[in-house]
Amino acid sequence: MQYSSFIPELLKYRSLSIVGLEKNTGKTECLNYILKRLPLHEMKVAVTSIGIDGETVDQVTRTAKPEIWIGEGVYFSTAHRFYASKGLYSELVDISDERSSLGEIVTAKALCSGKVLLAGPSSAPSLRRWMDRMDRFNVDLKIIDGALSRLSLASPAVSQAMVLATGAAYSINMQTLVNRTKFIVDLINLDLAENEIVSRLLPVDNGLWGIDEDGVLECINSVSSINISENDLARLEKSRVIYVAGALTERLLKIIKDSKGISGKTLIVRDFTKFFVNEQTFALLLRKSVDVRVLQKSKLIAVCANPVSPAGYVLDSDALCENLQAAIGLPVYDIVKNAD
Repeated sequence: MQYSSFIPELLKYRSLSIVGLEKNTGKTECLNYILKRLPLHEMKVAVTSIGIDGETVDQVTRTAKPEIWIGEGVYFSTAHRFYASKGLYSELVDISDERSSLGEIVTAKALCSGKVLLAGPSSAPSLRRWMDRMDRFNVDLKIIDGALSRLSLASPAVSQAMVLATGAAYSINMQTLVNRTKFIVDLINLDLAENEIVSRLLPVDNGLWGIDEDGVLECINSVSSINISENDLARLEKSRVIYVAGALTERLLKIIKDSKGISGKTLIVRDFTKFFVNEQTFALLLRKSVDVRVLQKSKLIAVCANPVSPAGYVLDSDALCENLQAAIGLPVYDIVKNAD
């Protein structure tokens, strides 16, 4: 079963990240699919990338890459050196103080349809500043094209909505591909903590913290995942709520999982991008009836699946989409096969 389109759902949000779980999973194809179908006559759209997107050949794998095609009226932000290689007429509207590894970032408005190379801000704070700058032009939707292993830049602190790209480049074994993708989707869809707890914990951005039965918040360890002492562990075990303000590492997850009386406790992490854990260890934690929640979350709108790997392996598209949909309960699209 193929869903008609996720564009109507996307239009409910003002910012979108497109995230690939691996190189060559079809992230740029997702971007082109979206840009082609947006009602540009009714809305203003801005787009940028946290990597380099729009090249004809991947600089790492040396495989062919789809070029990025934008429509008239779209604002695009890229490194100054790439602006000169655009394949369209445009109006330069902003030169930012922000600098990427490829130099200063400029923003232009496309005066006709054409091809562009994108290389924009490369950190979460700079992306948030880019989004603020786009508000000067009354942009309705800001799109961030992601990059390999940069899930942190799809944080809910950056964008409201997400589209995830997965495929045979992630694994040529269909069941493994489905399982790995489901794990990421499950993390993205973790429930939010209660509003009162969110307001208390959101300002805390590092360390391991606990909330006891009396509602008292205390810092257990300022560096969270290393040098957990016996005293730290004792205080952690007395906590009703455990908050990992930084990264939840595999080592820290095992310590929490194996602590006394963990069953029935609540574990809170800032957002899904802070999980650096093994699927099996996480599953063992859940079996102990631990309620895992987040302070911030994005809306995952859809998953796009690319059945072709760079090495030439091709999975059955219909079977892949059906298996993924059954596993994650979300629309899954092979957007190349079903482009029209």
